[in-house]
Amino acid sequence: MAMTMLALTLGAVLFLWSAVLLVFARPLLARWREPVFRFPVLAIESDDWGAGPLAQAPALHRLVEVLSGVHDRSGRPAVMTLGVILEVPDGPRIAAADCREYWGIALDDPRFDAIRTAIRTGIEAGVFVPQLHGQCHYWPSAVLAAARKDEAVRAWLSRPEPASAEALPSALQSRWVDASSLPSRDLPERDTQAAVAAEASAYRRVFGTAPQVAVATTFVWNDAVETAWAVAGVDTIITPGRRATCRDTSGEPGCVDAAMLAGERSLAGATYLVRDVYFEPALGHAPQRLANGLRQRTRQGRACLVETHRFNFLREPDASLATVEAGLEAALAACPTLRFAAPAAIARAIRQRDPDWIETRLLPRLVAWRARLDEIPRFRRLSRLTGLVLPLALIGGQA
Repeated sequence: MAMTMLALTLGAVLFLWSAVLLVFARPLLARWREPVFRFPVLAIESDDWGAGPLAQAPALHRLVEVLSGVHDRSGRPAVMTLGVILEVPDGPRIAAADCREYWGIALDDPRFDAIRTAIRTGIEAGVFVPQLHGQCHYWPSAVLAAARKDEAVRAWLSRPEPASAEALPSALQSRWVDASSLPSRDLPERDTQAAVAAEASAYRRVFGTAPQVAVATTFVWNDAVETAWAVAGVDTIITPGRRATCRDTSGEPGCVDAAMLAGERSLAGATYLVRDVYFEPALGHAPQRLANGLRQRTRQGRACLVETHRFNFLREPDASLATVEAGLEAALAACPTLRFAAPAAIARAIRQRDPDWIETRLLPRLVAWRARLDEIPRFRRLSRLTGLVLPLALIGGQA
């Protein structure tokens, strides 16, 4: 009788575990298919550089000095991508037209010579890698429309010196929707196609090559943008792990229509990467935040893409530079085998399943897979309630 009860109990437990695994089969399988890196990988991703305040030039030179002074075990310097903006408003011309017409100042304008020189210096030093962030950090006609109703937007649009997009209302900083009123409206697909083609051409004029990696301003974009990016030569898209396609009635990114893991492909064929460690020194983020993010991504077998922004190095330059340097040193102390790499190289290794980068052995892949499971909504709770957490702990998790 005791053996029968034991068998029934065991059968019930196995049934429960099987039911939980079946319910969560899709996210579990997706995380199993996601590539596992053999070693810690780190890229600092910094957005909003390029056309804009002239104070960027000295800030960029100082960043080159800091990044060049930090090396991984193989001697590679720390890498920072620059999400490049290729145009800002030409305030005096717009003011002369009483904000009825839009004019822009492109990054290849002589006024931005010092900024381009600083970027080239970092590229030649191996510490800067440019990425396409957008022609503008806004949709021009949307900002013009908003300026008719909002004096602050009108003043920003017509200011005499190159403007900072950070000063715009957040919703207007999304390039790929019309957020002049909320909720935002989709742009005509032909307008999106023409805009991407124009900014890819502008990027090529400045950097001599087609853009390979793109990151949408404010992480709001859609299929039409991805298709146009692919036509322009983009093969890698930086994401926060999901895609918002609108600004909702409160102005927040919304209308999420897709979630993605690193290595998954868009319908147009580009490789998605996930940037999900947020590090803004000017907002009080400490160096250890970077190291902790790297540790967690390394346990998960993932590359660590760190998000930071230009405003840190213009608003609080000394403190921000010191925090970045300390964060990189803390990352190296936490993970001595760390490799600095740019997203283009990370995506290439994933696409090619490069055995020097990507793990193929079963046990390390199982351990990384287990470390990814707690991020699945409700799975952690159900695995604890059913006891499934116990066998999972045997492959590297925590009970």
